[in-house]
Amino acid sequence: MIVPREPQSSAAVAEHYDELDPFYREIWGEHVHHGLWTTGREAPDQAVEALIAHLADTLALRPGQQVCDIGCGYGATAEWLAEHHGVHVMGVTLSSAQLRQAERRAAGSPLLQFMRQDWLANTFEDGAFDHVIAIESSEHMTDKQRFFDEAYRTLRPVGRLAIYAWLARDKAHPWEERLLLEPICREGRLPGMGTEAEYREWAETAGFVVDGFEDLSLKVRRTWALCTGRVAKKLLTHSHYRRYLLDARSQNRIFALSLPRIWLAYATGSMRYGLLTAHRPPSPA
Repeated sequence: MIVPREPQSSAAVAEHYDELDPFYREIWGEHVHHGLWTTGREAPDQAVEALIAHLADTLALRPGQQVCDIGCGYGATAEWLAEHHGVHVMGVTLSSAQLRQAERRAAGSPLLQFMRQDWLANTFEDGAFDHVIAIESSEHMTDKQRFFDEAYRTLRPVGRLAIYAWLARDKAHPWEERLLLEPICREGRLPGMGTEAEYREWAETAGFVVDGFEDLSLKVRRTWALCTGRVAKKLLTHSHYRRYLLDARSQNRIFALSLPRIWLAYATGSMRYGLLTAHRPPSPA
């Protein structure tokens, strides 16, 4: 696993998203995750929703099921799943700023509920959910094994887990770790970035049966070219972007450096993006 030189805590993750909240909403939009380009002709908004739809199809969601969205962001993904599949979604986030936006969505839907809570210290009962999903949030977990252990505990027997994750290349070269992967972890407040093999091992150690892994790196990497271009345009046209980057009190301004760095990490294959699916075995007869 790639570990940053400076340890990252849950509090640092929350501060990152709270401080950068207006920028995330302007640059990323309501869904704070990658887009999925399967044909290459999708508009950015279509690609973002395609990523959610692919997860929903993989899980074969059914109306009335209970889903937990770990690291739910602004609640847009949970809202999409509720509207398109009739599932009940409980979303958890560390960010107060994100929770305020998500609660506005919950006010308009009986299928949605959100709370500010650390997944590694969650209060959910055993077997509370039919599905647990994590879209680009496992990277922010300080204890990856506990992340999987809690997913296993809170799933019902035969319940399914689906994780979209940023991943490091297996056996990354020293230059890749030094110039790309370690700085991405440090600048993005990631306590660690695992490999596909490590994700499989953590899942199996927790008790899961891994159903499969899908490498989507080539289909999502356009996200970073788009985001880098949007930031560059904002810097040219919006003075508050320039003021933020020049203000030494801005604790998370260094993340701007990660945008081109992540694009390069995908281009070189140093970083991967994948969908891991697993299920909790049935209880013994």
